[in-house]
Amino acid sequence: MPGYKGHAAGSLVLGAGTLAALNWLGWYSPEPGPAVLLMGFVVLGSLFPDVDTDSMGQKLFYFVLAVINLTLMVLGHYKWAAVLGFCALLPVVAGHRGWIHTWWAMFLVPLAIFIIPIIFYDVPWEQLVPFYLASVFGYFTHLLLDRKFV
Repeated sequence: MPGYKGHAAGSLVLGAGTLAALNWLGWYSPEPGPAVLLMGFVVLGSLFPDVDTDSMGQKLFYFVLAVINLTLMVLGHYKWAAVLGFCALLPVVAGHRGWIHTWWAMFLVPLAIFIIPIIFYDVPWEQLVPFYLASVFGYFTHLLLDRKFV
């Protein structure tokens, strides 16, 4: 089982490779700013399942989250900062290696990033799909590296 460095590095390599492949195939080509933000979501997704323990992974998760939230607030996107902050609270309701280390949580937990803005802020779902998928992909890399699919 890799630690936070392995999860962060694995998600960055797999995420950047996937984003490069999508761009090369012409299926998805985000601007540099959104691409960096998407990679932040990939890393957050990869660290999220271990954020319920006092660890360097937890510290890195909250550092990345703080940078993204601060950036959103500086840019005046307070609603998005609130959604991301809410999602960061979810590990408190689970024990380590509990339900957040399951394949179905990989889809369910990031769903908050997708559903909350649609319900509360009337954001078109099409705008949120890349961020949901980036979070699910990061979560997937965590479970893959933890050998949850073997």
